[in-house]
Amino acid sequence: MASTATLEFEKPIVELEKKIEEMKALTDTLDIQPQIDDLEQQIEVLRSEIYRNLTRWQRVQIARHPDRPYTLDYITHCFTDFVELHGDRAYRDDPAIVGGLATLNGRHVMVIGHQKGRDTKSNLYRNFGMPNPEGYRKAYRLFQQAEKFGLPVICFLDTPGAFPGLEAEERGQAEAIARNLLLMSQLKTPIVIMVIGEGASGGALGIGIGNRILMLENAWYSVIAPESCSSILWRSWDYKEQAAEALRLGATDLIQVKVIDRIVPEPIGGAHRDPETMFQTVIDTLTEELDVLSSKSKQELVNERRQKFYEMGVWTE
Repeated sequence: MASTATLEFEKPIVELEKKIEEMKALTDTLDIQPQIDDLEQQIEVLRSEIYRNLTRWQRVQIARHPDRPYTLDYITHCFTDFVELHGDRAYRDDPAIVGGLATLNGRHVMVIGHQKGRDTKSNLYRNFGMPNPEGYRKAYRLFQQAEKFGLPVICFLDTPGAFPGLEAEERGQAEAIARNLLLMSQLKTPIVIMVIGEGASGGALGIGIGNRILMLENAWYSVIAPESCSSILWRSWDYKEQAAEALRLGATDLIQVKVIDRIVPEPIGGAHRDPETMFQTVIDTLTEELDVLSSKSKQELVNERRQKFYEMGVWTE
């Protein structure tokens, strides 16, 4: 999965990489390998420096990178024997949420997640990763099946939000999300949530109630997107960077207030720079989390999950 898009703050690195490519083309006639090696070292230092000091808005940009692995990429590379299950048995199938039976390191699981597209055609098909009510009702059905057959649930969150269209509201968008919140709070099976990209508002939370909430290093998770927040507070999208800072939507922010439980490290430059390493990290992390949760009783799982969310936002003066 080679990266094709360059973010603004990555341009100094790209310029050096182009310079190296030009120099390599001259190595047959000129002895410039020492200079090339020196430039490559400079790139590594620069890349490390840039990605150690990212702003919150820059992390939002990485989370939205078009080459970043999506749910189906993780399912394909981290799981085996995946059998996708379709439809909500009421209206239709929603391609913005995918899910089905799979195997993770020999353990049978139910895996569910938001799915975006990679080009115009697939984005229209996936509705840009914005689920309709039937997507959440499909997830609801799969949650019930997971509990029935004693399967752990793994959810990948990556959505700019639930679809805000009139037709979605007419078909009960808020009710579908609310029912999922209630069911997931009662489900008698381990639930691991992983925010892999964007985690926006109720669109993410609709499949986001779990025993363990994990978050990739460059993902974001918030009640509202920075642009929308800027539009409300300043009547303009021009203040999205300030909004991102104020929302404190990064992984390091959220683990401090116990909204998430664990930060999953990404390769330098983001998950899209070295997807194979990212996939292996996800396999190891999910396996470790499920090993711990599988030792707990059904009632312990429910009680601990509820307590986790009861404690969010509690404060004393």
